[in-house]
Amino acid sequence: MAIILCLETATTNCSVALCEEGNLIALKEDNSKGYSHAEKLHVFIDEILKENNLKIDNLDAIAISKGPGSYTGLRIGVSAAKGLCFAQDIPLISVPTLTALAKQVNPKEGEQIIPMLDARRMEVYSAVFDSAFNQIRETKAQVLSEESFQEELAKGKVYFIGNGVAKFREICEHPNAEFIEDRLPSVKEMNTIAYDKYKISDIEDVAYFEPYYLKDFVAG
Repeated sequence: MAIILCLETATTNCSVALCEEGNLIALKEDNSKGYSHAEKLHVFIDEILKENNLKIDNLDAIAISKGPGSYTGLRIGVSAAKGLCFAQDIPLISVPTLTALAKQVNPKEGEQIIPMLDARRMEVYSAVFDSAFNQIRETKAQVLSEESFQEELAKGKVYFIGNGVAKFREICEHPNAEFIEDRLPSVKEMNTIAYDKYKISDIEDVAYFEPYYLKDFVAG
């Protein structure tokens, strides 16, 4: 029986879950507008374990959302996950943030999903997935324009999901575009991905793992 603690801190959503054999058994989230990870993440971890009569040494692995996303948010989440894994000598599993976000959509065969996270101004972090959630275009930071994603839209319905969607909706009028705004990555979609990785020992080197920032940090 594998129990995995899942952590999601790539955006303003501070999200923690316990998963057993790939099933979500407990969840705590704070998806308010501000970043609360520094104050809430370790509190949520402690509470969710106590409420389920578990201790850290009952965990079989810890899964972390690896990015892209907020530099500070990712840093806090990955630091917490690595510290717990190192202390307990348990595996660290990384889950691509955009893959988990894409799984909030239920597409039909032939449709595509483009999760996009806000990267300030008209830039977003995005990737392209087919209806089976296979990633068919690499993750990248891109500046949006009216010409963005025309190749994908020409093939049929495309679901755009995430907190970067609002800025694209303002400039895209294609009839095949389906906009799902104000969605953030959550541990609710991480659990099955993490468990599948756990079963095949697809784990990270705790000492050397770093978040997938995609862009260099720029102080505001």
